[in-house]
Order: sequence, then C-alpha cells, then structure tokens
Amino acid sequence: MSRRCELTSKAPQVGHKVSHSNIKTKRRFLPNLCNVTFISDALGRNVRLRVSTNAIKSVDHNGGLDAFLIKARAENLSPRALELKRAIEKKQAGEPAKKAS
Repeated sequence: MSRRCELTSKAPQVGHKVSHSNIKTKRRFLPNLCNVTFISDALGRNVRLRVSTNAIKSVDHNGGLDAFLIKARAENLSPRALELKRAIEKKQAGEPAKKAS
C-alpha cells in the first residue's frame, strides 16, 4: 500500500537528519495517514479512505466529503476518490435543484 493520501495526494518527502556535529544523513518525512470512514450524504453510504490528518480537517472545513470532492481537482484524487466524485456528481445532477427560501 502506498503512503499517499487519497484526497490530497500528500506523499513522503525527502530531507536531511542533521546531527549535533552537522553531519547530514538522508531521511524520509512520512505523511500522517489514517484509515477514516466518511459519510456520503449524496450516495447514502459510508466510504472508507486512507487520508492524511490534514485532509480530515479540510473535509470538515468544506462541509463534508461530498462538498470536498466536488471542489477537489481530479489530478489530486486517487482513482477510488475520483470514482466517488463522479458518482456524487452524477447523483446530484439527477436530483432537481432545491430553491432557497
């Protein structure tokens, strides 16, 4: 399993570990990934994704998984998330638009 966020495409970065004597050694900075179950209102089911903690905060800030996926760029999403995005857009296009009162 790759160490890449399915929603934001965060991946490991490379840098240096610097010792007290200033010797630089290569190291990897891994993203903080969690297995999370999101609820999709449009699809009416739970969706399990492996995302970074930063992505969890972004999903909450944008008003849920459906709103986040609609705003997200296709190149940042994993194939599974892209499939979910298409399904949500298709489902929302089929529903008549609700008028604001």
